Amino acid sequence: MSSLASQIEAILYLKGKPLAIAEIAEYANCDKETAEEALIQLINDYAHRDSALEVLETENGYSLQLRETFQDFMHRLIPAELGVGALRTLAAIAIKGPLSQTDLVELRGSGAYQHVQELVQQGFVRKRRQPETRSFSLQVTAKFHQYFQLDQLPKQLELPFQQEQNSESDEPDEFDETPEQFSEESPIE
Repeated sequence: MSSLASQIEAILYLKGKPLAIAEIAEYANCDKETAEEALIQLINDYAHRDSALEVLETENGYSLQLRETFQDFMHRLIPAELGVGALRTLAAIAIKGPLSQTDLVELRGSGAYQHVQELVQQGFVRKRRQPETRSFSLQVTAKFHQYFQLDQLPKQLELPFQQEQNSESDEPDEFDETPEQFSEESPIE
C-alpha cells in the first residue's frame, strides 16, 4: 500500500465520518485524481485482507468503519445504555445541533441536564462553554454517527410529513410543516 493510501486511511480513521473525495484530497494535500487513485488502492487492500474494517462509499462520502458482520459484536461490547428520555434528548441535539443547553432545557425540560451529563459520559455529545453566555453548546460526536450509522439509512425511511409536503395537494393538513418547524413548535417528549 502506498504512503498516500496509508495517509488517507489515517484521515478516514481520525475524522470518524464520511468524507467527500474533495475533502480527502484537501486533507491529504493532493489533487482529487491522485486521492481517488490512492483511495481505490485502499479499498482494494481492505477488500483482500481479513479485517474487521472496511472502506465504504456512502451517500455522504467515503468512510472507514466496522464491517457489517461485526455490528452485533460491537453492540454487545459497547452497548448504549440510554433510557427513553436520554434518547429523546440525544435526538433533539442531533436534529437541532449545535444547540445551546439553555435552548435544550426549554425544549426538553429540566431533566435534560441529567441526560446531557449521561450523553457526554457515553461519548455521544460534546459540551463546550459558549464564550458570550453562561450556557454550553451541545452537538453530537463522531461516535454518535458511527454508532447509529445514520449515513446508511435507506431513503425509504423519510418522515411522513416530508412525503406529504411533496404531494400535489393544495389543502394543508395537520402535518404540513417542515421538520424544523415541527421540532420547534412541538416539544419532544
